[in-house]
Amino acid sequence: MTRKVELLEATYRYVLEHGLTQLSLRPLAAAIGSSPRVLVFLFGSKEGLVRAVLARARTDELAVLDHVRPSGDPAAIGLATAVERLWAWLAAPEHRPVLTLWAESYARSLVEPGGVWGGFAAATVHDWLALLADCQPPQERDSVDGSARRTLALAVLRGALLDLLATGDHERVTAAIDRQLALRPGPAHAGPP
Repeated sequence: MTRKVELLEATYRYVLEHGLTQLSLRPLAAAIGSSPRVLVFLFGSKEGLVRAVLARARTDELAVLDHVRPSGDPAAIGLATAVERLWAWLAAPEHRPVLTLWAESYARSLVEPGGVWGGFAAATVHDWLALLADCQPPQERDSVDGSARRTLALAVLRGALLDLLATGDHERVTAAIDRQLALRPGPAHAGPP
Protein backbone atom coordinates (compact mmCIF):
# COMPACT_ATOMS: atom_id res chain seq x y z
CA MET A 1 0.00 0.00 0.00
CA THR A 2 1.41 3.39 -0.97
CA ARG A 3 1.82 6.19 1.56
CA LYS A 4 -0.91 8.16 -0.23
CA VAL A 5 -3.38 5.28 0.11
CA GLU A 6 -2.39 4.77 3.75
CA LEU A 7 -2.97 8.44 4.51
CA LEU A 8 -6.27 8.45 2.62
CA GLU A 9 -7.50 5.48 4.63
CA ALA A 10 -6.36 7.10 7.88
CA THR A 11 -8.05 10.35 6.86
CA TYR A 12 -11.23 8.47 6.02
CA ARG A 13 -11.27 6.83 9.46
CA TYR A 14 -10.62 10.24 11.06
CA VAL A 15 -13.44 11.85 9.07
CA LEU A 16 -15.86 9.06 10.02
CA GLU A 17 -15.21 9.96 13.65
CA HIS A 18 -14.88 13.75 13.43
CA GLY A 19 -16.81 14.83 10.34
CA LEU A 20 -15.68 16.42 7.13
CA THR A 21 -17.08 19.93 6.88
CA GLN A 22 -14.88 21.44 9.59
CA LEU A 23 -11.80 19.44 8.60
CA SER A 24 -8.55 21.21 9.44
CA LEU A 25 -5.26 19.87 8.13
CA ARG A 26 -3.16 20.49 11.24
CA PRO A 27 -5.28 18.41 13.69
CA LEU A 28 -5.88 15.78 11.01
CA ALA A 29 -2.18 15.44 10.23
CA ALA A 30 -1.31 15.15 13.94
CA ALA A 31 -3.97 12.47 14.43
CA ILE A 32 -2.86 10.34 11.48
CA GLY A 33 0.91 10.69 11.90
CA SER A 34 1.64 13.02 9.03
CA SER A 35 2.06 16.73 8.40
CA PRO A 36 -0.10 19.28 6.59
CA ARG A 37 2.74 19.74 4.09
CA VAL A 38 2.81 16.03 3.21
CA LEU A 39 -0.98 15.93 2.83
CA VAL A 40 -0.94 18.94 0.50
CA PHE A 41 1.95 17.44 -1.46
CA LEU A 42 0.16 14.10 -1.93
CA PHE A 43 -3.35 15.44 -2.58
CA GLY A 44 -2.56 18.80 -4.17
CA SER A 45 -4.58 20.83 -1.65
CA LYS A 46 -7.05 20.47 1.18
CA GLU A 47 -9.80 20.42 -1.47
CA GLY A 48 -8.00 17.59 -3.26
CA LEU A 49 -7.92 15.64 -0.02
CA VAL A 50 -11.65 16.27 0.55
CA ARG A 51 -12.37 15.10 -3.02
CA ALA A 52 -10.36 11.94 -2.37
CA VAL A 53 -12.28 11.29 0.87
CA LEU A 54 -15.62 11.81 -0.93
CA ALA A 55 -14.51 9.36 -3.63
CA ARG A 56 -13.50 6.90 -0.90
CA ALA A 57 -16.92 7.30 0.76
CA ARG A 58 -18.62 6.72 -2.58
CA THR A 59 -16.64 3.48 -2.95
CA ASP A 60 -18.17 2.31 0.35
CA GLU A 61 -21.62 3.38 -0.84
CA LEU A 62 -21.26 1.41 -4.07
CA ALA A 63 -20.04 -1.60 -2.08
CA VAL A 64 -23.24 -1.43 -0.01
CA LEU A 65 -25.31 -1.33 -3.15
CA ASP A 66 -23.43 -4.31 -4.57
CA HIS A 67 -23.97 -6.17 -1.29
CA VAL A 68 -27.72 -5.56 -1.51
CA ARG A 69 -27.89 -6.37 -5.21
CA PRO A 70 -28.62 -10.08 -5.56
CA SER A 71 -26.67 -12.41 -7.76
CA GLY A 72 -28.45 -13.81 -10.77
CA ASP A 73 -31.55 -11.92 -11.86
CA PRO A 74 -31.84 -8.87 -9.58
CA ALA A 75 -35.37 -8.16 -10.82
CA ALA A 76 -36.45 -11.40 -9.15
CA ILE A 77 -36.27 -9.86 -5.69
CA GLY A 78 -38.54 -6.91 -6.38
CA LEU A 79 -38.42 -3.41 -5.02
CA ALA A 80 -39.88 -4.23 -1.61
CA THR A 81 -37.19 -6.81 -0.84
CA ALA A 82 -34.53 -4.39 -2.03
CA VAL A 83 -35.90 -1.75 0.37
CA GLU A 84 -35.93 -4.29 3.23
CA ARG A 85 -32.32 -5.26 2.54
CA LEU A 86 -31.19 -1.66 2.22
CA TRP A 87 -32.94 -0.64 5.42
CA ALA A 88 -31.46 -3.57 7.35
CA TRP A 89 -27.98 -2.36 6.35
CA LEU A 90 -28.73 1.33 6.85
CA ALA A 91 -30.28 0.80 10.30
CA ALA A 92 -27.37 -1.23 11.69
CA PRO A 93 -25.64 0.80 14.43
CA GLU A 94 -22.15 -0.03 13.15
CA HIS A 95 -22.89 1.87 9.92
CA ARG A 96 -23.81 5.18 11.60
CA PRO A 97 -20.42 6.85 11.06
CA VAL A 98 -20.39 6.28 7.29
CA LEU A 99 -24.05 7.30 7.03
CA THR A 100 -23.46 10.45 9.06
CA LEU A 101 -20.62 11.27 6.66
CA TRP A 102 -22.96 10.61 3.74
CA ALA A 103 -25.63 12.93 5.21
CA GLU A 104 -23.05 15.64 5.91
CA SER A 105 -21.63 15.41 2.38
CA TYR A 106 -25.07 15.21 0.77
CA ALA A 107 -26.23 18.38 2.56
CA ARG A 108 -23.00 20.22 1.81
CA SER A 109 -23.33 19.27 -1.87
CA LEU A 110 -26.76 20.93 -1.92
CA VAL A 111 -25.62 24.22 -0.38
CA GLU A 112 -22.26 24.32 -2.18
CA PRO A 113 -23.04 22.74 -5.56
CA GLY A 114 -19.74 23.79 -7.10
CA GLY A 115 -16.19 22.83 -6.27
CA VAL A 116 -15.31 19.95 -4.00
CA TRP A 117 -18.87 19.01 -3.10
CA GLY A 118 -20.32 19.46 -6.58
CA GLY A 119 -22.35 16.55 -7.84
CA PHE A 120 -22.04 14.37 -4.73
CA ALA A 121 -25.78 14.41 -3.91
CA ALA A 122 -26.88 13.89 -7.51
CA ALA A 123 -24.41 11.03 -7.99
CA THR A 124 -25.70 9.20 -4.91
CA VAL A 125 -29.30 9.61 -6.05
CA HIS A 126 -28.43 8.13 -9.44
CA ASP A 127 -26.50 5.24 -7.84
CA TRP A 128 -29.40 4.30 -5.56
CA LEU A 129 -32.05 4.68 -8.27
CA ALA A 130 -30.00 2.43 -10.56
CA LEU A 131 -29.88 -0.28 -7.88
CA LEU A 132 -33.61 -0.01 -7.24
CA ALA A 133 -34.32 -0.14 -11.00
CA ASP A 134 -32.25 -3.34 -11.23
CA CYS A 135 -34.56 -4.92 -8.66
CA GLN A 136 -37.73 -4.14 -10.58
CA PRO A 137 -39.16 -6.45 -13.24
CA PRO A 138 -38.26 -5.16 -16.74
CA GLN A 139 -41.81 -4.12 -17.60
CA GLU A 140 -42.01 -2.03 -14.40
CA ARG A 141 -38.45 -0.70 -14.63
CA ASP A 142 -39.08 0.94 -17.98
CA SER A 143 -42.40 2.58 -17.09
CA VAL A 144 -43.19 6.02 -15.72
CA ASP A 145 -44.93 4.31 -12.79
CA GLY A 146 -41.86 2.17 -12.13
CA SER A 147 -39.67 5.27 -12.05
CA ALA A 148 -42.09 6.92 -9.62
CA ARG A 149 -42.13 3.82 -7.39
CA ARG A 150 -38.36 3.62 -7.07
CA THR A 151 -38.16 7.37 -6.50
CA LEU A 152 -40.70 7.00 -3.68
CA ALA A 153 -38.74 4.05 -2.25
CA LEU A 154 -35.55 6.12 -2.26
CA ALA A 155 -37.32 9.10 -0.69
CA VAL A 156 -38.69 6.89 2.10
CA LEU A 157 -35.27 5.34 2.75
CA ARG A 158 -33.49 8.70 2.72
CA GLY A 159 -36.07 10.31 5.01
CA ALA A 160 -36.02 7.37 7.40
CA LEU A 161 -32.23 7.42 7.45
CA LEU A 162 -32.11 11.13 8.31
CA ASP A 163 -34.72 10.57 11.05
CA LEU A 164 -32.74 7.64 12.47
CA LEU A 165 -29.49 9.63 12.44
CA ALA A 166 -31.20 12.56 14.16
CA THR A 167 -33.14 10.63 16.81
CA GLY A 168 -31.59 7.18 17.11
CA ASP A 169 -35.15 5.85 17.40
CA HIS A 170 -34.62 2.59 15.51
CA GLU A 171 -37.89 0.99 16.57
CA ARG A 172 -40.15 3.86 15.47
CA VAL A 173 -38.34 4.49 12.18
CA THR A 174 -38.20 0.80 11.28
CA ALA A 175 -41.94 0.56 12.01
CA ALA A 176 -42.47 3.38 9.51
CA ILE A 177 -40.45 1.52 6.87
CA ASP A 178 -42.44 -1.64 7.59
CA ARG A 179 -45.67 0.34 7.29
CA GLN A 180 -44.60 1.73 3.92
CA LEU A 181 -43.74 -1.78 2.72
CA ALA A 182 -47.17 -3.00 3.85
CA LEU A 183 -48.79 -0.44 1.52
CA ARG A 184 -47.26 -2.00 -1.58
CA PRO A 185 -49.59 -3.59 -4.11
CA GLY A 186 -49.34 -7.16 -5.31
CA PRO A 187 -48.02 -10.35 -3.71
CA ALA A 188 -45.58 -10.22 -0.82
CA HIS A 189 -42.15 -8.96 -1.84
CA ALA A 190 -43.08 -8.84 -5.50
CA GLY A 191 -44.09 -5.21 -5.83
CA PRO A 192 -42.63 -1.88 -4.88
CA PRO A 193 -43.17 -0.15 -1.58
